[in-house]
Amino acid sequence: MKSDLALYDYWPYANRPKIVWPNGARVAFWIAPNIEFYEIDPPNNPDRAPWARPNPDVGPVSSRDHGNRVAQWRLMEVMDRYKVRGSVSLSAAVCDHHPEIIKECVARNWEFFSHGIYNTRYSYGMSRDQEKAMLQDSMDTILKATGQRIAGYLTPALTHTENTMELLAELGFTYTCDLFQDDQPHPLKVKAGKLISMPYTMSINDIFCFNSFLVTPRRYCQMIKDEFDQLYEEGEKSGTVMCIPLHAFLIGQGHRLAAFEEALAYITSNPGVWVATAREIAEYYNANYYDACVADIAARKNG
Repeated sequence: MKSDLALYDYWPYANRPKIVWPNGARVAFWIAPNIEFYEIDPPNNPDRAPWARPNPDVGPVSSRDHGNRVAQWRLMEVMDRYKVRGSVSLSAAVCDHHPEIIKECVARNWEFFSHGIYNTRYSYGMSRDQEKAMLQDSMDTILKATGQRIAGYLTPALTHTENTMELLAELGFTYTCDLFQDDQPHPLKVKAGKLISMPYTMSINDIFCFNSFLVTPRRYCQMIKDEFDQLYEEGEKSGTVMCIPLHAFLIGQGHRLAAFEEALAYITSNPGVWVATAREIAEYYNANYYDACVADIAARKNG
């Protein structure tokens, strides 16, 4: 029986190799708009139902459609005002269903990474070949629609298999957002290639804050500020990463957007913040710190 994930070694936060982000920044800050497509009656997966009520469940499907029809455009306008480019966690099917959204993201030079094909089709139960085909499909679809060869992955609806990380490394992905164990990039244990865990700050993910924690918009704003303040303080010793994962159908509602804008204005007004994309963070880390961090992990393990 496995006693841990076996994807990374325990690596205490203190006394790691010091990270300094470009221009001496303390915090590498990125935003992950999840741009997704939800089917009203997807193929059945025996391990997980797509909707709480029997299909077709019109209410939650249409509420998510509000994000793609209305709220996504609001979110883009706010991010434009603060010159923050998105790193889009993309359901590849959006390229076919809503190419208008893809066009606007490309025009803003946003990054795209894969979030599977549909957010209602899960990885649970997939064979290795099936999961590899899904990954290749998303890579090919996004490349055709955007011209980008994607570097990152977030599994659809946070579903995994035991093959996911090895497949990512095999296919040349640079980072995964599916592990939430750290506030700095973390090298992962894969048989071939180089794969890192990119901090994806789940504690301020709007879908959990609003749907599970039931926080108010003003409380959500303060949570983001508090998260930033802690990472900014620690970043003076060694650079940290902060991500805000968003879903337009939630944060882009009229009564929530102003609170998010206040938090965004607060973060971007501070000196020593590198406003980046996930790909930029991963590439900088791999070029400057990956080897030193791998060596430090090995030394601690063998010491």
